[in-house]
Amino acid sequence: MLRPIRRALLSVSDKTGLVDFARELVTKYGVELIATGGTRKALADAGLPVKDIAEITKFPEMLDGRVKSLHPAIFAGLLAKRDKPEHMQTLADHALPEIDLVVCNLYPFEQTVAKPGVTEAEAIENIDIGGPCMVRAAAKNFESVAVATSRFDYGYILDSVHAHQGSMHLVERQALAARAFELIAGYDGAISNYFSALSGRETNHGLPSPMRVTVELKQGLRYGENPHQHAAFYTEPGITRPCVATAKQLHGKELSYNNILDLDGALNCVREFAGPACVVVKHNNPCGAAVSAKLADAFNAAWDGDPQSAFGGIIAFNKVVDADTASAIMDPKAKRFVECVIAPDYAPHALDALKKWKENVRLLKTGELTGFAQGLDYRRVDGGLLVQTRDVDADKPDQWKTVTKRKPTEAEFAALHFAWFVCKHVKSNAIVLAKGTHVVGVGAGQMSRVVSVEIAVKKAGDKSRGSVLASDAFFPFPDNVHAAAAAGVTAIIQPGGSVKDPDSVAACDEHGIAMLFTGVRHFRH
Repeated sequence: MLRPIRRALLSVSDKTGLVDFARELVTKYGVELIATGGTRKALADAGLPVKDIAEITKFPEMLDGRVKSLHPAIFAGLLAKRDKPEHMQTLADHALPEIDLVVCNLYPFEQTVAKPGVTEAEAIENIDIGGPCMVRAAAKNFESVAVATSRFDYGYILDSVHAHQGSMHLVERQALAARAFELIAGYDGAISNYFSALSGRETNHGLPSPMRVTVELKQGLRYGENPHQHAAFYTEPGITRPCVATAKQLHGKELSYNNILDLDGALNCVREFAGPACVVVKHNNPCGAAVSAKLADAFNAAWDGDPQSAFGGIIAFNKVVDADTASAIMDPKAKRFVECVIAPDYAPHALDALKKWKENVRLLKTGELTGFAQGLDYRRVDGGLLVQTRDVDADKPDQWKTVTKRKPTEAEFAALHFAWFVCKHVKSNAIVLAKGTHVVGVGAGQMSRVVSVEIAVKKAGDKSRGSVLASDAFFPFPDNVHAAAAAGVTAIIQPGGSVKDPDSVAACDEHGIAMLFTGVRHFRH
């Protein structure tokens, strides 16, 4: 069923694309515009004919703008059923206009509460009242009214009215209504989570109760972890910080489910470091990592940490990829196969060269990396959701404690510091061997910690001599120390906390190994 768009009510927080959209409606289809405060001003300043909402309600905006659209003159025009004579007679009796289109995006509540240091008062003032009411009313009456809740709806609506000479079809209005109800549900969920977290600060460590998770479809994926699984990538609403969810793909074929997991792991590891750094990830574990004075040198050292595992891996950088780094990646003698590269940006020549190197290599740009964001991590289990605060900002290197007779040298401490923050991103049980700020061996995901040590040593080969070792959790037995000593490890960093700590410390003293306790564990299951 087609319904003409003759009158539109506009009230938006994000005015991107609004003027061009409204001008198209006015100039081509003679649509009458009604708008609130700032929206009306933006349209009027652009030379468009627009009525203030107060001309319809006969009431001015009041209470600092808290009340402007909440009026029967507005909601009658939205909710009246066009095919019900008594409804239409009521509108006529009170001289109330029919409203055929609502254009409304809401106060940016989620973006506001995501800002560091936001006050409760600021959060409250960014709870939209009139907007959700208008959106719900229009969506409820989709048989007669269309509703746009995002600038991304503008093109969809214009395509429809162009195709139907100023009207929209019922199916199209219903699709817009579905999007509108999704928006309202997510918006209310975000508000509920915020206040639940506030009220639960003392009793539940700031975790909301109950909790509502809202995500938006970003893209469909070819399949999941395996070809027989269906998959898609969803993102949190309002996220703007540099991360995989906001990264822009500059080149290459479509990302896969496993690509996105590995990109996230690689990016989160590489952003731990201030100096030029590179991390190579395979199957969601760093197989190589390095920090160096030059990004190209960091890449070469990271790749050389385990070239066999790096083949077909994901590369992450924390600095702009320059021409030298691109040349290192593309070195024809190395015959490298790379699935994805993610970096803050690419120098023009480097980007052009990488695009020509491999047709299918995926190149992603995040923008300048910032520190880790606070927030929550989720893990699905059958019948429920595990929720925890993110593993960020727990480490205090100035409080690490030397527990052996020998203290680490300055060079050993720098290597231990580096190895510790790589180890944080390796699946438990996790062991990382490093020389300087280069990873030389990784043991990941083993049921026995001493087996992880043995794997890391095997990966490192002769490079284990003079290396340092990081363990994500305590040593349950001193056999880990003996295995490390036999491989030539000179210093160890671990959380401590085992009843067998004295045995491990004694084993270190026996071998002349320095050991630090961090007091922080970094399990990653």
